[in-house]
Amino acid sequence: MNARYLPPLAALLSLTGCVIDHRNTGPLEYSSESVDLDQSEEVRVDLVMGAGDLRVTDGSQKLVRADFSYNVPSWKPEVRYTREGTRGILSIKQPGSNHSTLGKTQYRWDIQLSNKVPLDLSVKFGAGQAKLDLGSLQLRGVELNMGVGQLDMDLRGKVKHSYNVTIHGGIGQATVRLPADAGIYAEARGGIGSIKVRGLRNEGGHWESESYARAENKIRIDVNGGIGEIRLIAD
Repeated sequence: MNARYLPPLAALLSLTGCVIDHRNTGPLEYSSESVDLDQSEEVRVDLVMGAGDLRVTDGSQKLVRADFSYNVPSWKPEVRYTREGTRGILSIKQPGSNHSTLGKTQYRWDIQLSNKVPLDLSVKFGAGQAKLDLGSLQLRGVELNMGVGQLDMDLRGKVKHSYNVTIHGGIGQATVRLPADAGIYAEARGGIGSIKVRGLRNEGGHWESESYARAENKIRIDVNGGIGEIRLIAD
């Protein structure tokens, strides 16, 4: 994690009641998990990571393939999949995710999701770096809660359904890359340090793409909270 986030991280954790965990680390361990596709018509994906390096992309022939690396053995991620009627629910969580870490801990998730089923994606990410390449997925909605660190979310690709993206920010930097030819509506409010927008027109309080009014499928972006810098790039 970038050193400039460390003082704000300590302050944020004290306010939220999180614990800075200094437990002993060990050698780097690796594990993998996968879940097969079934007959679910849509799937909700919940990712909960306290602190670390998160990568999400498409490309899995199954519903999900997840590769993990960690040097605190008790942090092996918990993967669960259940069904409620025609809806699947996939959950990947860091055990004791109420703990955030500093020091020599190493923690990384590489998540590949299927683009063959509509997905609602929820990400709760405490601290570190998150890179989400989501543009090839059949997104129904994205909700992200970030604490401290850096987010790079790439939504470029063919928009298969209209959907909303909600980002609740903490401290750090967020970059959202958008397809230039899609119908885009974006708002940002609530303590944002700075906003940089490219490829969207300012409509006085929000931003739109040129094709927003006539687009069949649209993306609505809502950014809330104290992100140091938010960049919205349509290209």
